[in-house]
Amino acid sequence: MKSVNSEAPIDVVLIGGGIMSATLGTLIKHLQPDWNIQIFERLGEVAQESSNPWNNAGTGHAALCELNYMPEAPDGTVTADKAVAINEQFQISRQLWSHLVATGALPEPEKFINSTPHMTFVRGKANVEYLRKRYEALKDQPLFQGMEFSDDPAKIGEWTPLLTKKRSPRQKIAATRIVSGTDVDFGALTRFLFDNLVEQGAELHLNQHVTNLKQQTDGTWRVKLLRTVGQTRREVHARFVFVGAGGGALALLQNSGIPEIEGFGGFPISGQFLKTSNPKIVAQHQAKVYGKASVGAPPMSVPHLDTRVVDGEASLLFGPYAGFSPKFLKSSTWFDLPFSVRAHNLGPMLAVAWHNFDLMKYLVGELVATRGAKLKALQQFMPTAKLDDWEIITAGQRVQVMKKDADKGGVLQFGTEVITAADGTIAGLLGASPGASTAVPIMVNLLKTCFPDEYAAWEPKLREMIPSLGTKLSDDRDTAAASLAATASALHLPA
Repeated sequence: MKSVNSEAPIDVVLIGGGIMSATLGTLIKHLQPDWNIQIFERLGEVAQESSNPWNNAGTGHAALCELNYMPEAPDGTVTADKAVAINEQFQISRQLWSHLVATGALPEPEKFINSTPHMTFVRGKANVEYLRKRYEALKDQPLFQGMEFSDDPAKIGEWTPLLTKKRSPRQKIAATRIVSGTDVDFGALTRFLFDNLVEQGAELHLNQHVTNLKQQTDGTWRVKLLRTVGQTRREVHARFVFVGAGGGALALLQNSGIPEIEGFGGFPISGQFLKTSNPKIVAQHQAKVYGKASVGAPPMSVPHLDTRVVDGEASLLFGPYAGFSPKFLKSSTWFDLPFSVRAHNLGPMLAVAWHNFDLMKYLVGELVATRGAKLKALQQFMPTAKLDDWEIITAGQRVQVMKKDADKGGVLQFGTEVITAADGTIAGLLGASPGASTAVPIMVNLLKTCFPDEYAAWEPKLREMIPSLGTKLSDDRDTAAASLAATASALHLPA
């Protein structure tokens, strides 16, 4: 590991070794190769928190199967706008990955992305009718070409047998399927991006905990560090700082003192999955199947039975079973939540608690759920499931954004939010899903905001890496089809 010169300011400091920092660092290194980039990760390896493949569903969120992006309105209508917008963002990520594979910056795509059909599955007459309306709203959208709908158990059983085997024939069910879905190992992708960054001259520092951020009179940032092995302290100076520390980002942004973080809080949600690697079971289910969330459940807790491919081995995950922990990271402390409370965010946080009683009730129920209750939830998807075939694993912590709201005092936001200082010298990311899948468009927008003087000169290179940048693929069927085919070919996916 190279030593850090504390005298000369570093051009870019990235805090956190996850997919967000890896993506931003990759973009900057391609756009401005002469800039000095240094990454500081608190743990001994990168991609150990939310980017770790066993800490997330690896869906490759494209709104192909996630029902929470298309809720049914009180009048019964279903609109596709948000689902289309999420899919547009994922296509931007796919285009960058395709470019990086083609130029050798990423290895064979099978090492981080694999073809996996995306499905939705519902039970009950009302839900079947809702899914039919969702299908009608999406089937003619250019980015959702090839979506199929069926309420025939025999057809659904052909798509994936575990959903229908030994299910009561009296139960009304329906499903949609689109074969162009993917499973993404964001842990592997993160490691490959950092490997390439280091090859291109960036410096990665592990076991380095950022303890303090303070802006200097010249606009640069003093970054104080504690080496977690040996407990030695030092500091560096940076022209630009990105806080991509997952659940740890809120505390660091609060520590920085920027006024833009005022009013923001974090609501941590923990979770568990059931996992099986039994080859006889895995062979019968090759899809990511999402259902409808329980009343009061957060969108990140939508039940799903997923094919996962990690290090070339296929497994099945079911869950998540949500719970509550005051930790903001799996490897942090129980004091994260209470230490995040400030005078400026106490009101919004109390308002969120007041207006989300259903969520609180749901989380309490999940916390006390027995193994038998967890099995019953799985059996709603897979009637033949036996607990002996499954093990319980702990998922990553998700810290949902709480922020001020003029009407309610405070709201709980499911998604991501970029916090940027007025002078553009520091930015950070709060929130969760669909974060990893949309990392590329999020970081491109950050570049535009934080580097306005350089962005115009960067645009030609960005368009070379991301051909659809600044346009909407969903506006034209032929353009969308051509883009989908091009990225599918580059990433070794079915067209």
